[in-house]
Amino acid sequence: MRADRLVSLVLLLRQRGRLSAATLARELEVSTRTVLRDIEALSAAGVPVYAERGRHGGFALLPGFQTDLTGLNHDEALALLVAGSRRGAQVFGLGSALASAMLKVVDALPESHRDAAAGVAERLLIDPETDLLARRTVADEVPDATVAEVRRAVFAGRKLRIHYAAVGHAPRWRTVDPIGLVTVRDQGYLLATRSGADRTYRLSRILAAEALAEPAQRPDRVDLNRIWRERSTRFRAGDDQVTVRVRVHPARREDLVGTAVAVLTEASDVDGWLRLEVTFQDRRHAEWALWQLSTNAEALAPDWLRASLYDRATALAGRYASRDDHHAAP
Repeated sequence: MRADRLVSLVLLLRQRGRLSAATLARELEVSTRTVLRDIEALSAAGVPVYAERGRHGGFALLPGFQTDLTGLNHDEALALLVAGSRRGAQVFGLGSALASAMLKVVDALPESHRDAAAGVAERLLIDPETDLLARRTVADEVPDATVAEVRRAVFAGRKLRIHYAAVGHAPRWRTVDPIGLVTVRDQGYLLATRSGADRTYRLSRILAAEALAEPAQRPDRVDLNRIWRERSTRFRAGDDQVTVRVRVHPARREDLVGTAVAVLTEASDVDGWLRLEVTFQDRRHAEWALWQLSTNAEALAPDWLRASLYDRATALAGRYASRDDHHAAP
């Protein structure tokens, strides 16, 4: 597993000093590209590894660096794999494990390096909660117990039973074969198959989960990046998808974006509202998403969506404009 490889990489640098990427790749039996990704992960986790340029260059640890990585538990080791993005750890339910792992790494630093690391950390801010337009970025929230069961099934290769609430449908139970987990812009997804067909489930819509004893039907090796790319291409190319231009109040932007398939363009209006061009799965999905936002959003195009929302609003207004005789007060 990659966690073991990260430990081996640190131990190689501690015991043998400066090593080239090619040497590390040969020792660890991986590609040089994998070594570079591992070095980046270690740096993000606070391990003082640095690169020396030149013909005889390579990677090395700061002189005097000592650490004991044997104290890492399973979840802490997993957290190091996503240490480059604390939000990624939060999405997968590893936030507390990441914090614990980082404390162990910092505690293992020599005192002089520890003080320097603390000073450097104060100069870096990664993934703030708001952007320059003061729009709050909200990560998916999934109960720890639920995401822990999902992780257990994924890592152990077991079938997974989930209580899933698809958009516009009542929640229901289904049994899937989990393949892997993906996080994209603070949103977590479970890649799986169901009765042999590809399925992608958003973690925040999994209301409950249970890892089963039965082995999952899936290949031994997986290329999640390729699978995600292929599924994204198919999803975005769906025949029923519709593109909508909409104005939305900044406070409800995340509600709109959270239900859309994709955001194509975004700009600010002079009154502070936002103009977005977004894609929905189909007409029903678009109408449902805009209706949920009430007066905090306005569909600008296409015309059929404006007409549909107008008809629905008119019918609702008519319902409350007068009272039938059998509803009238005596």
